[in-house]
Amino acid sequence: MAGGVLTLFVISAALLSMVWTPWPAYEIDMAHKLISPSASHWLGTDMLGRDIVSLLLVGARSSIVVGVIAVGIGLVFGVPLGLVAAARRGWVEEVIMRLGDFTFAFPALLSAIMLAAVAGPGMVTSITAIGIFQIPIFMRITRGSANAIWAREFVLAARASGKGKFRITIEHVLPNILSILIVQATIQFALAILAEAALSYLGLGTQPPQPSWGRMLNDAQSLLFQLPSLAVYPGLAIATAVLGLNLLGDGLRDLFDPRLSRER
Repeated sequence: MAGGVLTLFVISAALLSMVWTPWPAYEIDMAHKLISPSASHWLGTDMLGRDIVSLLLVGARSSIVVGVIAVGIGLVFGVPLGLVAAARRGWVEEVIMRLGDFTFAFPALLSAIMLAAVAGPGMVTSITAIGIFQIPIFMRITRGSANAIWAREFVLAARASGKGKFRITIEHVLPNILSILIVQATIQFALAILAEAALSYLGLGTQPPQPSWGRMLNDAQSLLFQLPSLAVYPGLAIATAVLGLNLLGDGLRDLFDPRLSRER
């Protein structure tokens, strides 16, 4: 419940930013830079006079967009490959899993650096880098979970009745691993938000003037000792999002686990 509340809070902030912010998030007002929290600027302003609350709200939207698309890439490509590996076995499984191992050699940060060198930094670069790294993760989870289902009696009965591997995968295997994939997607969503913040902090992710929590941390580092609150606010936002999604993932895992249900 706590994870759901925190996650809903972050999503609500992102949705709110699409229709309303206290001040325009892209508006520079040097005459009112670095002012303290007040009735007009609830958390103060940054070194360019931009309202902190507005930046946090729009930054939530950027983080969620990157997380949703990156995890979506992992699901769209990783899950089918994992299902094929579990169904076909043999050399097909070996080739798919070795490709996954090869992809693991290029973490999101390294992929983002290579992509930035070719296409330049930006949100698309961070989405692509994080999404590519998500593929082998979902591939392994899917393949391991599907292998366990393929060994179950009801699948053996389906094979004995003449059903093909594709039909068994769609009708029996995928529905029985769906809960595992949902939990894993929630956890990977949190890690994607964290990765996006790290890439933006390094200048490889979301670029100005688009607000981002990672960019806010990057901008605040030069004033860390003079005005530490500039780094505290985006840091708390990142921590809230990651904590909420991790707690939500743990809760969903407990909810979908029949053994824990029997204990309750």
